Amino acid sequence: MGPGPSDVNPRVLRSMSTPLVGHLDPSFVEIMDEVQELLRYVFQTDNQWTLPVSGTGSAAMEACIGNLVEPGDSVLLRTEGYWGDRMAEMARRAGGTVVSLPTAANDPVGMAEYERAFAEAEIDVVGICHADTTTGIRQPNVGEMTDVAHDHGAYVIADCVTSLGGVPVHVDDWGVDAAYSAAQKCLSAPPGASPLTISDRGMAKVLDRDEDVRSWYLDLSLLEGYWGDERAYHHTAPITNTYALREALRVAAEEGIEARWDRHARVSERLVEGLADLGLSMNPPEGLALPSLNAVRVPDGVDDGAVIDHLREAYDIEVAAGLGGLSGEIWRIGTMGYSARDKNVAYLLDAMADALAAEGYEQTTATTPA
Repeated sequence: MGPGPSDVNPRVLRSMSTPLVGHLDPSFVEIMDEVQELLRYVFQTDNQWTLPVSGTGSAAMEACIGNLVEPGDSVLLRTEGYWGDRMAEMARRAGGTVVSLPTAANDPVGMAEYERAFAEAEIDVVGICHADTTTGIRQPNVGEMTDVAHDHGAYVIADCVTSLGGVPVHVDDWGVDAAYSAAQKCLSAPPGASPLTISDRGMAKVLDRDEDVRSWYLDLSLLEGYWGDERAYHHTAPITNTYALREALRVAAEEGIEARWDRHARVSERLVEGLADLGLSMNPPEGLALPSLNAVRVPDGVDDGAVIDHLREAYDIEVAAGLGGLSGEIWRIGTMGYSARDKNVAYLLDAMADALAAEGYEQTTATTPA
């Protein structure tokens, strides 16, 4: 129950025992087609260029950034957060110039600051973190931010790593040019085949580049030959991971994406209410919390690491500490995919009460930041 990987559905684990076939075998090509169609469903898109990148979520991130950012492009990013900093490093390595968006680390991006950035600089590409795993905050207005970017001729990349399959994601309605995710979060598959989708507008930029993408392996103009109609050899795809991703996506489709979003919201709400009964408060401002990743404030006088160790050693529960500027200040508790179940929440709440008592914690009334 940390920030990922989540528990893997037993159906997905069983699918991984399927015998290997060749990565161009006709039966595997059929699986590729199904994976792409199912990914369009969870991304809520009709984008032709929708596929799993062979690699973890960071590979999908780098594929989006490395293909859409050309040398000399100005890239607008919120760099006060852990993932914004990683996007910035990738953008620089792609030859882009990073324009930092001044936003407090524990707040979503505000529209006033965002629009001011476009007024003050010429922006070519924008990176938006829809679901921030470090703070537990959801960016609420991705579509509005995309509209502003498009009004200025810019392209938008959306980080949906901790939202896809658990929190509403509407790629087409938002109009984003590219979005990426990971398999091991709300989809509850093992890491190794990571979802990506890119619009016709975004792909046109990729195909019209003056210079080749700096990564041969992640060049979407080359991957198109394998995942497109041609099905030409590019690399040996992770066959077993693709089996697993397909089964995870089938599980999501059978549940129904809206029902899946509702389940994540309900389970997270139960967790937050139970934590409040223990006197614990949440890190995100009200209304902006991620149902998939619950960032809980560490009370004064409590050793966050001791609680994490107690949960793991006494109860076999994994939760995570804060990252970066929030190190020692929050716990990060995942309710993602197959892990987002009522019985897990009930077990965790009992274990958390015991771990806090071992720290000498005395319950107080919880408050949530305004």
